[in-house]
Amino acid sequence: MKAFYSPAINRPTVQIQALSHWYGHGINRKQVLHKVSMKIEPGEVVLLTGPSGCGKTTLLTLIGALRKVEEGDLFVLGSQLKGSLRKTRQMIRKNIGMIFQGHNLLRCLTAEQNVQMGSDLLKGLSYKARRDYAREWLRAVGLEDHMSKLPHDLSGGQKQRVAIARALSARPKLLLADEPTSALDSVTGREIVSLLKRLAVDQHCSVLMVTHDPRILDVADRLIKMEDGRLQPVIE
Repeated sequence: MKAFYSPAINRPTVQIQALSHWYGHGINRKQVLHKVSMKIEPGEVVLLTGPSGCGKTTLLTLIGALRKVEEGDLFVLGSQLKGSLRKTRQMIRKNIGMIFQGHNLLRCLTAEQNVQMGSDLLKGLSYKARRDYAREWLRAVGLEDHMSKLPHDLSGGQKQRVAIARALSARPKLLLADEPTSALDSVTGREIVSLLKRLAVDQHCSVLMVTHDPRILDVADRLIKMEDGRLQPVIE
């Protein structure tokens, strides 16, 4: 197992070298990532594009410490994930905000309570401070009139905005977003991406966003394209 090293401001938030990944076993084993190498700097907004099924979401889940690294080096927030302990991966995930297409909201909790699950990860804050912080993010995504609603009373776009607010309320050092604007209209989608950009600048948070949305490409500091599990050069 590679050694743990503490993060520093001049180190990349994410550093990947020759990362490969497979699904299945035996004759059904299929390689989905082929020696991927990349890095993301603190405060950088990176958009990852490419056709469906090319490995984008797999890469996101590996960076998010949701899957075990099989081959290659993957450092996130200063920790090597290849061969890492479960406790190490759990600690890393506490500093990562994740926005996935399934929303993953708890059906028995209101929008405010779902978002407060993120702010509850912040240490040293009173219950009132964590609640107020959750409400602040719900207002930021335009849901100030829907705080007390349960997920089944929200539209798909509103659920997505709750999921975004929940991820942001934990003050992450790294934000991973899989198609965050897919359920949003053009105006709201633009507002949300601008909010993520502001988070990157104000809190020095790195953002990696998978998207097919051509309307938001200009917000990124850098654009990366993936095809058949390989990163491709982007021609400006």
